[in-house]
Amino acid sequence: MSVATDDPRLEALSRGMVVSHFAERNPDEPAVVVGDRTVTFAQLNRRANQLVRALRARGVGTGDGIALMCANRVEFVEVWSAAERAGLRLTPVNWHLNGEEAGYIVDDCEAVAFVADARFADAAAAAAAAAPAATVRLAVGGPIDGFDDYDAAVAAEDGEDIDDPVLGTRMLYTSGTTGRPKGVFRPPATAAEAALTAAASATVSGYQAGTGQLHLCTGPLYHAAPLLLSLAPSLNAGVGVVLMDGWDAKETLELVDRHRITHSHMVPTMFHRLLSLPQEVRDAYDVSSLRFVIHGAAPCPVPVKAALIEWWGPIVYEYYAATEGSGTAVQAVDWLKKPGTVGKPATEDHIRILDEAGQDLPPNEAGTVFLKSPAVGRFNYFKDEGKTEGAYRGDWYTLGDIGYLDEDGWLFLTDRSANLIISGGVNIYPAEVEAVLLTHPAVGDVAVIGVPNQEWGEEVKAVVEPQPGTVGSPELGDELLAFCREKLASFKCPRSVDFTDELPRHDNGKLYKRALRDAYRAAASG
Repeated sequence: MSVATDDPRLEALSRGMVVSHFAERNPDEPAVVVGDRTVTFAQLNRRANQLVRALRARGVGTGDGIALMCANRVEFVEVWSAAERAGLRLTPVNWHLNGEEAGYIVDDCEAVAFVADARFADAAAAAAAAAPAATVRLAVGGPIDGFDDYDAAVAAEDGEDIDDPVLGTRMLYTSGTTGRPKGVFRPPATAAEAALTAAASATVSGYQAGTGQLHLCTGPLYHAAPLLLSLAPSLNAGVGVVLMDGWDAKETLELVDRHRITHSHMVPTMFHRLLSLPQEVRDAYDVSSLRFVIHGAAPCPVPVKAALIEWWGPIVYEYYAATEGSGTAVQAVDWLKKPGTVGKPATEDHIRILDEAGQDLPPNEAGTVFLKSPAVGRFNYFKDEGKTEGAYRGDWYTLGDIGYLDEDGWLFLTDRSANLIISGGVNIYPAEVEAVLLTHPAVGDVAVIGVPNQEWGEEVKAVVEPQPGTVGSPELGDELLAFCREKLASFKCPRSVDFTDELPRHDNGKLYKRALRDAYRAAASG
């Protein structure tokens, strides 16, 4: 299906052939940069066509699922582009998972093809054994037991554009912090919807093909945000991506300087660690090329974002969304007027704040945030009708966040309901305490959790990852407690501080507090 439009890019996008579109117009422009390797749009397009033919020769057809367990390398992008034009349902797999965990996803997503990176050979082989329906198996970058060689399969095929493209879909899995991850699935988007979404993305971000712009992808592409807010919108607009293989603050500045990066997606933890670099390191790199940096995935403390805007200028754009759907967005100029907001919904009826009884709350009163389901393409959790229905209340669904709308309709998030600490019957939101602690120069990262207390039910504990070169000590703990008491009501302040070398924060910026809470509760019960 194609879309009726005078814009050839949108028509190409509606058929999954937007990379082909830019391969014809800007064939020598960089599409993917990884380390010292640069792949042009023409080269990427050819490899995508070859891969489609290789998969079809092995029986993979339109509507089939393909699982991809791959680091941030060129082949990941090739598989994405091939799936886009071959009508495949692509499921990226978190390569941090062990074989049993990865195998669950490969099997559950009903993949008939499985492409895996030899860097994760043991986990990939175990995953393949747990997913017998994935009979087409291709290994990238080296051998994997039971897999065919990816490069050999691709090289054997013709690279000319396929003549029967069909727009593909993606099914990403939730992080699984509360049990088995679930696939978030929507029916295939109509061509018109896909084209309009791409057009809106390019307009907001200011992408301009053929002008030398480049997007720095800071996170692993198996996550929703790097895939859907870095890779897809950039290449769909004809702008190449520079892929990082693991994130580092100093390297980020080096890459921005070296490649004159114009766009990027980051998470608040990255902002904090960039700002924590010594001033002489920050001053050594030119970041003036940056035009648009978008962030989300986790709460961003107001002082952190304000300091970043002061450094980089009003180029920071924030969104509130998840794998399940979109919510709000805010530009820096508006955020500076409403510090702490995560944005305003596109329409007044897109967000509702409900109390425990399901009643709408007035402005400035916190409750559960519900988002309106799209009229077309309502998400569901793959093969889990119960969880799907549990997420909805009529036409609205929730991600479990607590927040409020102010009198002007701007959304402010307080925390996630799962993180709420109830001490002596009083609700305490950890994000507020964490935001204060992150302003202390000795704090590199922090998690505030509730731990058991016989008298109060729970008490507030801060688990701190010190800045590099700083040693956690009882004296520093006392200093941090006093620091909180200067800035917060006493009932919100931690009663104790523990130190750790590394918090369980995933590379999508989310802090896995459940792991911390479970460890402390197990110790208390023991």
